[in-house]
Amino acid sequence: MARLFRALVKALRRRVKAEERRKGAALGGPKDAWPASYSTAPTKAALHIPGMDYQDAVQALNTLQTNASTLEQIRRDRERGQTQGTLEAMKSFVRRAGMTIEELDQLAIIHVTGTKGKGSTCAFCENILRNYGLKTGFYSSPHLVQVRERIRINGKPISKDLFTKYFWQVYNRLEETKDRDSGAMPAYFRFLTILAFHIFLHEKIDVAILEVGIGGAYDCTNIIRRPVVCGVSSLGIDHVSILGDTMEKIAWQKGGIFKPGVPAFSVPQPSGPMAVLVERAKEIGCSLQLCSDLEDFQFEREKLTLGLAGNHQKLNASLALQLCREWLQYHHHPDFPQLQGRQDHAEQHLKRSLPVSSAFCPSTAMVEGLRNTEWLGRSQILKRGSVTYYIDGAHTIGSIKACVTWFREQSSKEAKSVKGPVVRLLLFNTTGERDAAALLKLLAPCQFDFAVFCPNLLDVAQKNPNPDQKNYTVSLENMLSRCLENHHAWCKLTEVKRDNLWGSFGSALESPAVLVKNSDFDGGALLMNELQCELMTARALVFPCINKGLLWATQGRDPGLQPALATPLHIAGPIALKEASTVQILITGSLHLVGGCLKLLDQSLSQ
Repeated sequence: MARLFRALVKALRRRVKAEERRKGAALGGPKDAWPASYSTAPTKAALHIPGMDYQDAVQALNTLQTNASTLEQIRRDRERGQTQGTLEAMKSFVRRAGMTIEELDQLAIIHVTGTKGKGSTCAFCENILRNYGLKTGFYSSPHLVQVRERIRINGKPISKDLFTKYFWQVYNRLEETKDRDSGAMPAYFRFLTILAFHIFLHEKIDVAILEVGIGGAYDCTNIIRRPVVCGVSSLGIDHVSILGDTMEKIAWQKGGIFKPGVPAFSVPQPSGPMAVLVERAKEIGCSLQLCSDLEDFQFEREKLTLGLAGNHQKLNASLALQLCREWLQYHHHPDFPQLQGRQDHAEQHLKRSLPVSSAFCPSTAMVEGLRNTEWLGRSQILKRGSVTYYIDGAHTIGSIKACVTWFREQSSKEAKSVKGPVVRLLLFNTTGERDAAALLKLLAPCQFDFAVFCPNLLDVAQKNPNPDQKNYTVSLENMLSRCLENHHAWCKLTEVKRDNLWGSFGSALESPAVLVKNSDFDGGALLMNELQCELMTARALVFPCINKGLLWATQGRDPGLQPALATPLHIAGPIALKEASTVQILITGSLHLVGGCLKLLDQSLSQ
């Protein structure tokens, strides 16, 4: 296996360097030749000058990404518990950016943490409160296609013009005070958090919905002192080098967003983590309540419907309803009058172990808000002729389980409604420290006919580089090694089932040489000489980028993916895939992978 890794990495590096030379010659020299997304050492950006646009701002923002070696040092510091200065540093950045903590106190904030479902919970909250006529601000991460998706006003990503204006206001203030205060520029996520606060204050929003980045206790969003209400979505194992390797340790971190006298709500959790949350609430002095089941909420005897698919969204919707009611009560909305003071409310609940919040009759605005919520890249179905894309950015054990349940139900329903053979294909990648083998094991029961693995890169040639999706935190070699490890894990996992799962298709793949010689396809698959057969007989392929992987998976059926060619593109592939009446593609494992795919599949997201 090690020989396979080395050979394939060398092969792709040769291809990339060839593209470097080709592009360099076209541009008149090597300076601009190397594809930007492969860089691991961002350079310093110039200060804003008149005429610089949105892309210039994004380029400057990318210089704040931490390169791979520095990121590893940060992780080691966190493992040694050296995190206490994180919030103090964040407060210093906020002051240097021209804001005060007292100004942040004026924001009417809903603060949500959790391992999975926190983004969906925030999306439900935002849509509900916008239905009340409130001006909403929503800060989330990561973005899928454009970085401005992270900061939303009234449900829409902030415009390019406003992003550019506010970006340079904050960037220049931080840059100008860097030497005077013996400080530094904040890292990427910290900067975006500061920018979000700056925008929310200047845009005079009515409510700010903040999604925690990682953890809670030391997350940079946790510099806020007076949220209106806090929420905890479902907990699971993730970011173990930062948060800890047990659910209890992770729960301690998540409970760090609790504030004295501020009500908090949680969805049901395993007993161990829940006990930690209860203890954290008592220590901090906040009331913690358990959310009722969504079925307990009654609206004119009608069953509540959700705009986001999947049974797991019921927990997120229930949490969102409680958070919104609490926010509305605090602001004395006539739909939900407040019955008692917040401090009395907190003291009452601290006397009990963990009360269950009472269900109530949702308002019309709440019902419509739940029904109309959209959250791209989560349980999303995109139909393109004979190809159906099932898109879900699940990347933890819990979220992959939910994804599998959703995909099997929806894909089986579609298969029953079409004529002819249906082929299922997995497009997968992971990032960070996640256990890909464990995630793939959960996906195996979906009985995929083919599996495709690729890094989160749009195009190996980077003919149209997108600065919004550049990632300096991981090297090219690491990305490729991860794909090959995923491929190996999948082949090992499915080996005992290979005769049954793929035997009906025989060995009817076109010659591997076709893949290499077909210049239009640009040698898309990482297949070469004696190693080609090993990859192709397993029906699991590794591609150097998303574009090539999707092009092979769809066999040219999706015209939106076809390059502009005078003659139809011939793509080598197995007969079973070519002759299928319907191709179902599940894209999962990474929100960054999902973002790259959506950029290719939905051009409106790049506007």
